Parts: sequence; C-alpha cells; structure tokens
Amino acid sequence: MHNYKPSSNLSKAALYAELLSQCRAVFAGEPDGLANAANLTALIYDALPNLNWAGFYFLRDKELVLGPFQGKVACVRIALGRGVCGTAAARQETVVVADVHEFPGHIACDSASESEIVVPLLHEGRLYGVLDLDSPHRERFDAEDAQGLKALVEAFLSCSDLSRLVG
Repeated sequence: MHNYKPSSNLSKAALYAELLSQCRAVFAGEPDGLANAANLTALIYDALPNLNWAGFYFLRDKELVLGPFQGKVACVRIALGRGVCGTAAARQETVVVADVHEFPGHIACDSASESEIVVPLLHEGRLYGVLDLDSPHRERFDAEDAQGLKALVEAFLSCSDLSRLVG
C-alpha cells in the first residue's frame, strides 16, 4: 500500500513537484489506465487542500463519461461544450473558474462547490477526456494549479493505456 501525506508547509510549486514524484512512483510498471486514474484521483484528493471533488471524465461516443473520482456522487454524462468539463474538452484547453456561479451553464453536481479547474487529457493530438477538481472555496485554483495539474496529467497519459476507457 502507498501512503502519502505532504508537508503542510510546502509552497504550491513544491507540493506539485512532490505529488508528481509520488505519481510517477505509483505508475511505475503499471500500464492500466483505470488503475492509474483511480490512484491519481486518490493522491490528488489527499494531497491538495480545500477540495471537495477530484476525478476523471473519459471521452466516449462524443460525450464525457464519469471515471474514477473522490468525493460525492457525480454527474455521469456531460455533453461536449456543456459545463466547465464539456467546455474544457471542446476547447481542448485548461479552464479555471474562480466562481462557478458566474460560469454560464455550470453543472452543479455538488452544491458546495464554489470554484473549479478542468484539465483536458490530450496526448499526441487526441482528446481522451478531462481531469476535474472542485473546491468549496472561491478562487481556489490559479495558473500554478493549472501548470501542476497539467504535469500530473502528462505523467498519467505517458504511462497509461486508455484504450478500454475511451471510445
């Protein structure tokens, strides 16, 4: 079993660097995309402060379908272009939302969510889905989070076989 709790006094950049190192150790020798996605959500949820949801949506038949996550029960299917997840997928770019109540078409799976960041899963020009994090605090996410999460996503995609998760 892998047990990880970062120091509480780390800078955000140092926290993401440590988390990336932990992810690489967990992914070492394991190509299964489902297993790696499950472990990545657990690591993120445990390591990053002020989250109430962390998880994946995978692209299947031109819509996003819920994958491994940590948090409350979530929406199962999201159309491309709808909500923060669908918008990030359609644009194929990270979307940071300081206040979800101001985002047109926000999908409120958890009424406690106040801010959100969604990072697309892009590998070799192909969209595989998105990584979605929610927080009960407004303005929780910033460019440093976007950069750190993108590095985690790249590590995940570089070693994970997602062929059975996307369609």
